[in-house]
Amino acid sequence: MKKLNELLGTEFPIIQGGMANIATAPFAAAVSNAGALGLIGAGGMDADTLRQHIRQCRELTDKPFGVNIMLMNPAAPEMAQVVVEEQVPVVTTGAGSPAPYMDAWKKAGIKVIPVVAAPLLAKRLESYGADAIVAEGTESGGHVGEMTTMALVPQVVDAVNIPVIAAGGIADGRQLLAAFALGACGVQVGTCLLASQECPIHQNYKKAVLGAKGSDTVVTGRIAGTPVRILKNKMAREYVTQEKAGADKMELEKYTLGSLRRAVFEGDTDYGSLMAGQVVGQLHEIRPLRQIFEDLMAGYNRQLQALTEETK
Repeated sequence: MKKLNELLGTEFPIIQGGMANIATAPFAAAVSNAGALGLIGAGGMDADTLRQHIRQCRELTDKPFGVNIMLMNPAAPEMAQVVVEEQVPVVTTGAGSPAPYMDAWKKAGIKVIPVVAAPLLAKRLESYGADAIVAEGTESGGHVGEMTTMALVPQVVDAVNIPVIAAGGIADGRQLLAAFALGACGVQVGTCLLASQECPIHQNYKKAVLGAKGSDTVVTGRIAGTPVRILKNKMAREYVTQEKAGADKMELEKYTLGSLRRAVFEGDTDYGSLMAGQVVGQLHEIRPLRQIFEDLMAGYNRQLQALTEETK
């Protein structure tokens, strides 16, 4: 089985998650320059802004990079055309079906990698022509499904005949090794990159990430069908209380509208949406991206060697 770095032309078998309002052109370029695949997160952008970020990213790196498109975005059809016109090498997708855009993307030579939270969806996307699948477990930050990475990845691997990338709950070499053992060809990471020097989130957000334990996340929106994992704060607690009390969608939107921007740009740790996965409890220091990736690989090699020696 080819590793993800061989498929994408990167140094490491690692993709950066397409985090909306965080995965800007400078950050994606920094990730690519550090050896992984950087993604521009198109969530929160319009088509013109996305085009600007793609061009800026290309100025900042000569390495492969990609774009993540949330297909529920009203601007998704325009964005789908922008990535063709700008010759983006990789597109990852979420929150909808990429089927309407697959022909154009494939003709343009774009590698299409949808993110899924269930094996059945992976099989359908393979039939549409997906080049690989990101199987994202509920441990991850942001929008989540129900299945854990440990259960999801091997079931997706068994369901499809294309490469599978594990996501959710990966922050060190032990988890990277586990992902490979489950049949993945590489990993997508997001939460561990929040604690990087290059990550453009507010310092208050970074402090909250470093101070959090693994049990300090909560999923909001499960009842409403829009589950999102964030750090526990005043907004999260009030949201969950109101949700359980039967508040309607309009009432709940008062809490979430603009909340990610408040966290990322204003550093509002009380009422901002501090998206983070359960591996947040493993993050204790701010490191350069390159060191994060090297530590992941070194930890993987150490653990693999230790296991190999134990089984001799």
